[in-house]
Amino acid sequence: MPSLPHLTPENTPFWTGGAEGELRITFCAACNHAIHPPEVICPQCLSDSVEARAVPGTGTVYTYTVNHQPWLPEMEVPFTLAVVDVDGAPGVRVTAPVVDADPESVGIGQRMTVSFRQQEDVWLPQWSPVR
Repeated sequence: MPSLPHLTPENTPFWTGGAEGELRITFCAACNHAIHPPEVICPQCLSDSVEARAVPGTGTVYTYTVNHQPWLPEMEVPFTLAVVDVDGAPGVRVTAPVVDADPESVGIGQRMTVSFRQQEDVWLPQWSPVR
């Protein structure tokens, strides 16, 4: 089983938003810059007024990889990891496994929607093709 992220005040909304079915991205309240990974200071304007907001939970595949190596004994292969440009959060890309799709069917430019898999106290994002 892969290690889980360490929850911090700035990243907890991202890792727990899945409990409500929400992909939450941090934004600067001063300049509206999307910040991911989450930070406590906006790298654009240096404001400390940042907040997590739910975004649509859809996006477009920027790139992907099909993995054939089982990095852990229980890991099923092949599997696909996709880097997705997130709708509603300009400049933000979220990397996550692709589910509900043949690994070889994923392609650049494909539309995806997020779902979540709970593991302990975090909800891990995963992408599925938009049907």
